[in-house]
Amino acid sequence: MSIFDGLLGNASEHDAQEIQQDLQRLLASDERVEKAYAIIRDQIIFTNKRLIMLDKQGVTGKKKEYLSVPYRSIERFSTETTGHFDLDAELKIWIRGQAEPISKTFRNDQNILDISRALAEYAL
Repeated sequence: MSIFDGLLGNASEHDAQEIQQDLQRLLASDERVEKAYAIIRDQIIFTNKRLIMLDKQGVTGKKKEYLSVPYRSIERFSTETTGHFDLDAELKIWIRGQAEPISKTFRNDQNILDISRALAEYAL
């Protein structure tokens, strides 16, 4: 995946070790990053303990929101692939105690199925 994929809204896999270094102050002492994906400026990060969704905000992206979801709190998730006329793929994750799902939109199917498989491995 290239930088252009990220800019277009396509998920691209990132180096887990690099993300581990970036999140060192946020992670528990025995927690490790196992998979990480970027969508434009946001990231979906799978650790051995939880799902972290990083939302970079503002023009510069300096302000960041980290949503930490323990895998046991994920009740269900859905993956919607692209079609002939609907070019957006969508991932929805329902968290225990929340009525509305967390929703992420992708511009194609390239990595949404990989992210869905990772969710299945960690949450099921």
